[in-house]
Amino acid sequence: MAGDGPARIVCLTEETVETLYLLGEERRIVGVTGYAVRPARVRREKPRVSAFTSADIPKIVALEPDLVLTFSDLQAGIAADLIRIGLQVHAFNQRDVAGILAMIRTLGALIGAAAKAEALVASLDQHLAIVRQAAAGRSRPRVYFEEWDDPLITGIGWVSELIEVAGGCDAFADLRSRPAAKDRIVAPDAVIAARPDVIVASWCGKKVRPERIAGRPGWSQIPAVAAGRICEIKSPLILQPGPAALTDGLDALVAAIRDA
Repeated sequence: MAGDGPARIVCLTEETVETLYLLGEERRIVGVTGYAVRPARVRREKPRVSAFTSADIPKIVALEPDLVLTFSDLQAGIAADLIRIGLQVHAFNQRDVAGILAMIRTLGALIGAAAKAEALVASLDQHLAIVRQAAAGRSRPRVYFEEWDDPLITGIGWVSELIEVAGGCDAFADLRSRPAAKDRIVAPDAVIAARPDVIVASWCGKKVRPERIAGRPGWSQIPAVAAGRICEIKSPLILQPGPAALTDGLDALVAAIRDA
């Protein structure tokens, strides 16, 4: 551990990687998740040591990290293995916009860069405010966000909140506080009944097929399908609870909702 905080950090999810780069602290990163793609140069600069629910423990240990950053209960087993070995581990669990901003502040504090983290939070807050103000007073189209296609899973907390910031009305906002994907499963008939004006899909790890969505039995009567308003947002932009969701992810939601 360096005098100004940990000098060798392993990030097992993408949002902490992007945050450290945005803070100008990427020199501290010695290993990343295989899903890290922001900024693009991370893929050539940092060794990959994990997927999401699995990790190369010997490779992580060999990097001699003084801090490993994990996310959520899905990485609890990895975190436990690393703790038993004697490594310092911090587990984040942010599930909403406020939690994302808190994660940035906490990470800044952990590495001795609190002022830079606060500046980043302020810039993200400003972007949220600008987008929210631009949407004020406009009609709010109903949005069905599809996080997975089999079974149908609707959006997690921060996604639901960002739909509203962008000017939409989440068709399943009542499910936003349920962190587990299995608790956000919706029936195809429920989507038909919700009559969304826009369908936004982001299938983590695979390409969205709008024609498959449109071709589901009975879905031709959904306004979004009838109007051809089915769009994809790439999962690294919206399904990572970090800066990407509050910037490019939010902007993509605005583009999807704006003309509905």
